[in-house]
Amino acid sequence: MAKKPLRIGLIGYGFMGRAHSNAYAKVGHFFDSQHEIVLQAVCARDEVKVREFADRWGYKSIETDWRKLVARPDIDLIDIAVPNNLHAEIALAAAKAGKMILCEKPLAMNPLEAEKMVEAIEAAGVPNMVWYNYRRCPAVTLAKQLIDEGRLGRIFHYRAKFLQDWTINPELPQGGTALWRLDVAAAGSGVTGDLLAHCIDTALWLNGPIHSVTAMTETFIKERKHNESGKVQKVGIDDACAFLARFENGSLATFESTRYARGHKALYTFEINGENASIAWDLHDLHRLQYFDHRDQGVVRAWRNIHVSDGDQPYLKNWWVPGLQIGYEHSFVHQVADFLKGLDTGVPARPNFRDGLATDYVVDAVLKSAQSQHWVDVQQTV
Repeated sequence: MAKKPLRIGLIGYGFMGRAHSNAYAKVGHFFDSQHEIVLQAVCARDEVKVREFADRWGYKSIETDWRKLVARPDIDLIDIAVPNNLHAEIALAAAKAGKMILCEKPLAMNPLEAEKMVEAIEAAGVPNMVWYNYRRCPAVTLAKQLIDEGRLGRIFHYRAKFLQDWTINPELPQGGTALWRLDVAAAGSGVTGDLLAHCIDTALWLNGPIHSVTAMTETFIKERKHNESGKVQKVGIDDACAFLARFENGSLATFESTRYARGHKALYTFEINGENASIAWDLHDLHRLQYFDHRDQGVVRAWRNIHVSDGDQPYLKNWWVPGLQIGYEHSFVHQVADFLKGLDTGVPARPNFRDGLATDYVVDAVLKSAQSQHWVDVQQTV
């Protein structure tokens, strides 16, 4: 039976553009689907660089205007891998054109934009997904499985952190192609919408809705030179954020993120404590899940180190023999594989745009709390 082509139109060729392209290139070699990925076109403003990217990754054609890409009849899916301030406009146009959409995180600059995106995508009735890839690390997916099986029992605590150190230098400029995450006009917020959004999405998936938050943020370097204007301008993003949260299931949480933790490049961890058991995960050791079960016999009761590599654990039967681990890039392959499975079965994969909106609501409440210095209730999706 011939496979149905799924013709990809990628917008953006930066870090995420490469991660997505790698996933498209690998998924068909390891996962079965009724659909076949076709790298139809990639779009970016710099014609020379985007052509080099297309040649390297195997895209059939290029565009330098995303509107032309969206309008092309030979494109089935638009992949949005550009700065946050462009997500909404592109997604609205793609939905109007009836295209499937995969969008980088966070979904939008703010909940108002995200709500419009959700309304448009649901009205169009086209498949959609947000690239919260950490859900697809096998150890994290296994954590979800253990929680859903009730092994932890009632959840009491959730704690997460995401630490980096790459913006400590006060001479580092803001804005432009490589540093748009430091420009509030392009990013919307700093570590809250960039790093903590990952932590929040994972938390909502594992532990359910967040009811309320109280937060504090800090911008340590108040002014930086802007790459585009050449002028020293006020920094509008948050360099660090810490917040407390109450989940609707009654559990308490702490979240922390910063780009000023010297010695940490991408330390993302979470721990969940329940009445019967606890689990913990560390991105730096992403193929392992730490698990403690109080019901074990006392003489052997201790934290156990689960090496997630066996074929009966999430995703692993599609890769190597037990004991051989996989890495960060495979989380994107798994996301594409799950999206394709959703097309095959008619059961859409998640997180979808509405899930992305739920995370944006939490981000918004965190930023409002940091400004007001009060507890803020989180708006919930319908």
